[in-house]
Amino acid sequence: MNISVTQNVQKFLDCINKSGPLVGFDLGTKTIGVAISDESRTIASPLLVIKRKKFSEDLEKVKDLEKKYQFTGIILGLPINMNGTEGPRCQSTRSFASKISLSTKNCICLWDERLSTVAAEKSLISSEISRKSRAKIIDKIAACLILQSFLNRLNHL
Repeated sequence: MNISVTQNVQKFLDCINKSGPLVGFDLGTKTIGVAISDESRTIASPLLVIKRKKFSEDLEKVKDLEKKYQFTGIILGLPINMNGTEGPRCQSTRSFASKISLSTKNCICLWDERLSTVAAEKSLISSEISRKSRAKIIDKIAACLILQSFLNRLNHL
């Protein structure tokens, strides 16, 4: 795997600029939820949902985001099983990370995303958001939770 893709937080921090926003991705088979942090890397905010097509089109959308938001690193949710093992979705995520890292200037940190979508769903339900509306935003909320979890870890280093 490319050196710019890691699960090690310190290696990731050594690879990126000391300041600037980070972007979080919740990779699904049909969509990619996207969230962005503030410059100080304290707060994550949901940004948008990318409808997945071919990888080349996904890559172009990532590059467009990189140009527009000038983020300095990527936090990519890694869908580890509840028992800590990695299944086929992890392999797919690692492959996506590897391919993205070859075409972007940013390092990628794979971050445990267990229960992020469940937490997003519960949060949206408790906010009394309709099922139809939830379906449109759940992926970017999950991306936000993944990124915020990473930022919380950063602030405790």
